[in-house]
Amino acid sequence: MNHTFLSKRSLSALTVVASIALLGACASKGVNPVAELATAQASISQAESAGALQLAPVQMLSARDKMNKATAAARDERFTESRRLAEEAAADADVAERTARAVKSTRAADELNRANSALQQEATRKP
Repeated sequence: MNHTFLSKRSLSALTVVASIALLGACASKGVNPVAELATAQASISQAESAGALQLAPVQMLSARDKMNKATAAARDERFTESRRLAEEAAADADVAERTARAVKSTRAADELNRANSALQQEATRKP
């Protein structure tokens, strides 16, 4: 794996965690969406681990965009909007993850079917 990619990914995760911690400090000003932001970030990370960046890029772009907007809204103390966006980001990430897993399963099934067909053809060949 590319170290630069891991470093950028780790830095991104640390930035989100730091933002969530900072937002937690402001919780006395209203119902802060810290839990929703953390859940959304976890969903995005899980989707990325499932290969959604390559297999479901549209959903991942949507999830990341909503996560960025949710974080910005929380910083501006627009907690209701932040919570809604974080929940939408988590849902988009879940769809991306499921899409990636479905694509992988379909590809694996197709490969098995091709292998079975090749074995059947080999078995029916006359010596």
